[in-house]
Amino acid sequence: MFNTKKIPIQNTGLLNKLILDFITHPNKLQDFYSNYFNISGIEKQINETVFNVNRNELSQELFNQSQLVSNTHNVSLTNIELLKNKNTFSITTGHQLCINTGPLYFIYKIISVINCCKILNTKFPNYNFVPVYWMASEDHDFEEINHFNLFSKKLIWNSNQAGAVGNFETNGLEEILNEYSLILGENTNAEYLKELFKNSYLNHSNLSNATRYLVNELFGKHGLITIDGDNITLKQNFKSIFNNDIVENKPFYSVSSTIKKLELLGYSAQVNPRQINCFYKTNNLRARIEKTEKGYSVVGTDLIFSESEIKNIIENKPECLSPNVVLRPVYQQTILPNLIYIGGPGEIAYWLQYKQMFLDLKVNFPVLMLRNFVTIIDSATKSKLTKLEIEAEEIFKTENELIQNLQEKKSQLFSLKNEKELIEKNYTIIFDKINTIDKTLLNNAQAELQKAINGLNVIESKANKAIKQKFETEINQIKNIKNKLFPNQSPQERYENFSSFYLNYGEDFFKNLFEKLDPFYNEMLIIEENENK
Repeated sequence: MFNTKKIPIQNTGLLNKLILDFITHPNKLQDFYSNYFNISGIEKQINETVFNVNRNELSQELFNQSQLVSNTHNVSLTNIELLKNKNTFSITTGHQLCINTGPLYFIYKIISVINCCKILNTKFPNYNFVPVYWMASEDHDFEEINHFNLFSKKLIWNSNQAGAVGNFETNGLEEILNEYSLILGENTNAEYLKELFKNSYLNHSNLSNATRYLVNELFGKHGLITIDGDNITLKQNFKSIFNNDIVENKPFYSVSSTIKKLELLGYSAQVNPRQINCFYKTNNLRARIEKTEKGYSVVGTDLIFSESEIKNIIENKPECLSPNVVLRPVYQQTILPNLIYIGGPGEIAYWLQYKQMFLDLKVNFPVLMLRNFVTIIDSATKSKLTKLEIEAEEIFKTENELIQNLQEKKSQLFSLKNEKELIEKNYTIIFDKINTIDKTLLNNAQAELQKAINGLNVIESKANKAIKQKFETEINQIKNIKNKLFPNQSPQERYENFSSFYLNYGEDFFKNLFEKLDPFYNEMLIIEENENK
């Protein structure tokens, strides 16, 4: 059903300079990560790292959370039990509670984690590696998670609820299901997807449990553990770091120092720390804490705490505090025996800002690994690419580059390159002659050369425009292909939902991903549906 190709991810143009250097020139950035994401680096990480984690408490809380839904798999329960053992490590990725998983890369992140564990369990049989999905249940940016895209249609969950999204009641999602069902149509795969959505969102009262159920259905049989950090017991272990952040501002100074070092190397900051990197959280509120002249203010509210009051909250009600993007990784590494964090380019970029903060807070910094990347080409698109003589790995070129390549292949690219070179050569002779007579005339001569070159550029552009009109059908096909694979000029994996592909391919879709993806190789996996399926 599928053919696959792999190309180096650095050849796609999808990564920024920091991440490109991280995967291709690791020595340049060695001060900003622990050990490199290869087998020898991970072995070194195992030997160097001592986790001061309350494993029995963690295992019990994860078991309690697993019982919030009815479909936790036995293999996941086994992995939760294994976490009690000192020779067991977690491999973690995190993601928001996007409706119906949101964009495709959510799927790829979790498969990357599961496959990483499978490889390490084979390489290091004396240890156990268990996959963990960290639910961003405390996030409050509802507009980032309240929709998913299916066949160019954006399905949106409208709700007036506020606060941490994990606590949102799932009221109103039946409207999404009705719209979803109409788009999916009628076949076996469509019925599975409808039931999955219904059982996840309509049969659970809040978004956290709905997401846990959905993820269990898709990945539970692979032993995936889902953790919700919005937990009273787990946050008891984070009180000292809440104090380090809110009262002493240690993370702010550590991360700011690292950003300056990265900027000296020519990189830009992915996130900027605040003096306080915590939110105050209640049932319907998650708002930043700021230090003001009056005390510790909760932004957007009338709440103000004195230093003694904020310390009392840290000590006795840490569940009312919520870490932001700077502090959340520290929370994860405080409560999990986590060896590796797998994330997208943006996530790895901000983790590279955090190593000094981890050292200052005396928390283990994990190995950082880039998630897998995938582009899926259906049979109709593959057929068009074949007719246009475009190889799958060329799709990451710009639209103009593809059009120019097409013209070159058809010997229909009008170029005056040789003529421009000849004029420049003749003008060089003129420059030499003028230089011996009056050097002040040299600028005039150079300006005349530029006018001549500009004139040829205009002729060249007009000629190619005329040629393009002759290739209007092929050019429109190229534009349609780019829109298909890069909707809204965004990579497919950041826009499309998994259900559009599951609808066509069923379980073969996931099976192929599990077989082909390997997080130890920084590649773009291109999956082509057979044209003669």
